[in-house]
Amino acid sequence: MLKKHYALAMLLAVLLLLFSMLLSLNVGSATLSVSDIVKVLSGQVPQSALAETIIWQIRLPRLLCAVLVGAGLAISGAILQNASRNPLADPYLFGLMAGAGLGATLVSVVLPPQMVSMALGAFCGALFAVALVFMVCAGQNWRRIEITLLAGVAVSFMLSAISSFILYFAEPFAANRVIFWLMGSLSPVNWHSVLLLAPVTLLVLLLALALRRQLDALLLSDDSARTLGVNTQRLRLVLLLATALLTACIVSQCGGIAFVGLMIPHIVRHFFGVTSVRLLLGCAVVGALFMIWVDNLARTVLPQQEIPLGVITSLAGSIFFLLIMRRQRL
Repeated sequence: MLKKHYALAMLLAVLLLLFSMLLSLNVGSATLSVSDIVKVLSGQVPQSALAETIIWQIRLPRLLCAVLVGAGLAISGAILQNASRNPLADPYLFGLMAGAGLGATLVSVVLPPQMVSMALGAFCGALFAVALVFMVCAGQNWRRIEITLLAGVAVSFMLSAISSFILYFAEPFAANRVIFWLMGSLSPVNWHSVLLLAPVTLLVLLLALALRRQLDALLLSDDSARTLGVNTQRLRLVLLLATALLTACIVSQCGGIAFVGLMIPHIVRHFFGVTSVRLLLGCAVVGALFMIWVDNLARTVLPQQEIPLGVITSLAGSIFFLLIMRRQRL
């Protein structure tokens, strides 16, 4: 019965994802006919050459990035929550967003223009933040995952303070560009972003699926996992490094998109189950579906304007967890 429920839920989610992807290709300031979209995707020549440019150069890479970003953040959140047995664990708690913000700030404000791209600076900054967290938690502190989370929060505040100090003295145009980027957006992505995010997301998902039995053992307790032959410290280190790399790649391309790694695993556990295989595959599909519609909403709510994705996800995430806290209280 449980297998039938999972199969039905997964089939429905996949069908909704495919339908949303096709529908999203027609979302934007330029109106395209369904026949033009079908012709472009099937390799035929549409009546308007502009339709081919819009789909292949703008909308399709943005759509695929939305799928990869949503899936990647949801998978990272599920891995961290299962590995730490903490339902509030999230990739951004390790200081990744603050580190990426510092890297982007240094590139935009301090270094000469065009010397280093903002994406590369953000990626290096995110990895620097992770390295600081790992240095703080080196040694016996790996035995307590909550110390890792607290170290990430402390590093996040420190790096955010440095970024704010630099932005305070920066040129207004450069500061505004960094601030808008920190809010998160898929507008700057292209096919290079897809080629970067796709293999990293797939590798982290395959790694987690390969370690599914060890992840399930961690859900019980560390002592139970050790009796089953699981090296808990080494396993957590591998998982933390993998999720940090994936999140750093996402942040470098899209900026800050918070709460996805917190919300989606909770939703997936309710409809798909708590075991690692069901959770990870469900997070990949539901996370991609969620991010597609968040991006569609960001592009259509205001005429001729685009709302930062981080604003929408933060608002939805805060309401989501207030409802969860109220339900648990009752």
